[in-house]
Amino acid sequence: MADPVPTLQAGVGLPVAQRRAAMAAVLMSVGMATLDTAIANTALPTMARDLGADASASIWIVSAYQLAVIAALLPFASLADTIGHRRVYMWGISVFTLASLLCGVAWSLPLLAGARLLQGLGGAGIMSANLALIRFIYPTNLLGRGAGLNALAVAVCFTVGPTVASLILSVASWHWLFLVNVPIGAVAMLLSQRFLPSTQSGGARFDGWAAVLSALMFTLIILGIDTIGHDGEPWVAGAEVAVGAVFGALLLRRQAGHPAPMLAVDLFRIPVFTLSALTSICSFATQGLAFVALPFLFQHGMGRSQVESGFLMTPWPAIVAVMAPVAGRMSDKYSTGVLGGIGLAALAVGMASLAWLPSDPSTSDIVWRLVLCGAGFGFFQSPNLRAMMSSAPARRAGGASGVVATSRQFGQTTGAALVALCFSASTVDGPRLALWLGCGFAAAGCVASLLRLVAPKPGVK
Repeated sequence: MADPVPTLQAGVGLPVAQRRAAMAAVLMSVGMATLDTAIANTALPTMARDLGADASASIWIVSAYQLAVIAALLPFASLADTIGHRRVYMWGISVFTLASLLCGVAWSLPLLAGARLLQGLGGAGIMSANLALIRFIYPTNLLGRGAGLNALAVAVCFTVGPTVASLILSVASWHWLFLVNVPIGAVAMLLSQRFLPSTQSGGARFDGWAAVLSALMFTLIILGIDTIGHDGEPWVAGAEVAVGAVFGALLLRRQAGHPAPMLAVDLFRIPVFTLSALTSICSFATQGLAFVALPFLFQHGMGRSQVESGFLMTPWPAIVAVMAPVAGRMSDKYSTGVLGGIGLAALAVGMASLAWLPSDPSTSDIVWRLVLCGAGFGFFQSPNLRAMMSSAPARRAGGASGVVATSRQFGQTTGAALVALCFSASTVDGPRLALWLGCGFAAAGCVASLLRLVAPKPGVK
């Protein structure tokens, strides 16, 4: 096996040919993890029926993956800053590929949920380091282009996920939804070994106890939010969030004064980074609210079929796939605060227009609103990624990448839980209430993005 590209400084970038091969490795693995999430959600009823599991128990096929990802993201990002982003990234691809094989041969719900948990750990390894590696693959003046390609891969795979799942299930069993990852993961591993650059470690020692505290904090807080959203006992939700907050306080106390803390309080002292993270949480909460609420609105409120609802949802991610690389290139020349503000303003207007949909709209009435939402979301995403990664010091690229992924996961999970809360408040108007709530999140994200125009710029790169 050939040696990796020599150790590089952030912002220098690789030669064009090596850059393309390295990005191919990154995009394949990120796309694989994104596609796997989309197809697993689509095929959940089929897997539950085949495994003899009821609907509530089968949710663990999805929840096990999500909890593993959000619990492991920051520890792996910290580890990447310690031992190198390339090593953690390649470990993530290897574990994800092996776990996909285990998912493909699972014959019971506990085995499948356990394999999905392992797959989530691999996915966390990939997502904790992918943006940090892009910062080393691309020179500074082209970083927005790299962020745009990353956003494009996520959007395309999210868009085609349900279609891919349907095609696979039409000719094979659900096991092949996971087995298809094995050859893709093997190719991504070979490309990564050959072309991904090595990166300098930050010099700080990895703190194992801090990793445990971080994982417990996020797991309990997410469980608490999920309990609230699903109309669980308030005292149970409160206890989960409170205990999670205690672990968070213990984490902050343990890492006080640490040069590269796992819960990146050092990065949150950078105003642009903090505002970008807040913008990300608001936007992905909006997306989570919309993507869960809209199918219910289309099917239960407007009498559309499941197939029609799936096609009606397509314009949003499809337009994101178009806009993300365009906005990424623009962010290399224009203010990310302005670009993000314009995008999220459009998203807020689009969400309001969806909430105002008549009870029997035409297909075109629905489609133009979703196109507006997708254009706004796509116009925000790449510039925001660029802002977060470029505002953090190079030695903390892994920590910044971890915060990017954590803010995305936290926003999406919070949005989905809030939909359930809206449904509990009103069984009839719950979807529209969720859309209005999403409009509010998008508006808040717009304000946070525009505040970056007056925020002090970081002094260290």
